[in-house]
Amino acid sequence: MKIKALVAELVGTFWLVLGGCGAAVLAADFGGGGNGTSLGIGFLGVSFAFGLTVLTGAYALGHVSGGHFNPAVTLGLVAGGRFEAAKAPAYIGSQVVGGLIGATVIFGVASGQDGFEIDGSVAGAFASNGYGDFSPGGYALGAAFLVEVVLTAVFLVVIMGATSKKAAPAMGGLAIGLALTLIHLISIPVTNTSVNPARSTSQAIFAGGDQIGQLWLFWVAPIIGGVLGALLHRYVIGDPEDLLDAEELAQGDETTR
Repeated sequence: MKIKALVAELVGTFWLVLGGCGAAVLAADFGGGGNGTSLGIGFLGVSFAFGLTVLTGAYALGHVSGGHFNPAVTLGLVAGGRFEAAKAPAYIGSQVVGGLIGATVIFGVASGQDGFEIDGSVAGAFASNGYGDFSPGGYALGAAFLVEVVLTAVFLVVIMGATSKKAAPAMGGLAIGLALTLIHLISIPVTNTSVNPARSTSQAIFAGGDQIGQLWLFWVAPIIGGVLGALLHRYVIGDPEDLLDAEELAQGDETTR
């Protein structure tokens, strides 16, 4: 395995957390206008911030590592026959480290504002994910689990379809980035949107113990969804020619194509 691929996954996940979660922490509810309206970017802006990080990261780093930036994507691609299982642990480790570095930078910047503190009792504290009392809309565990499974499954279908050999190669990053934007538009009120265990882990560590106690869902549900979506594409929608063959695996192919 090339070290460049692991560095690319670290940098890409760092960028995803810094851009997406950073927008949520620093800009979502920023200030207020003279008529009492918020000057922040809100849910819509945060949704686009996450989409833009994946879009830009895919074009900048996708040719190096495949541009996973997400443990659920990595494991989904393994299940979908697009990635070698033996390489998945190192990829996931790089993604988690990258996310933690991104969260640390956000915390360092946010701490520069007078009076900044993380109130772990509030839903979405430090852009963390949650259900029940920690869901922005007060959604229960079952709803949170369902939305994370379904949306991660669809995300993998989009990823595998957009990076298939018959797809337009120049449009893959755009399709994937817009898909993540739409996913956030749907699910920010439900779970504050995970579909990415590395992103959830980085924010939960800073948000506090209660969010860490709910972190299991944001590993289990996205991984289940990612595997289901990848299997759906592999056996129902996709083409066998997209699967990695023995020669590609032996050469250490690092892409999702």
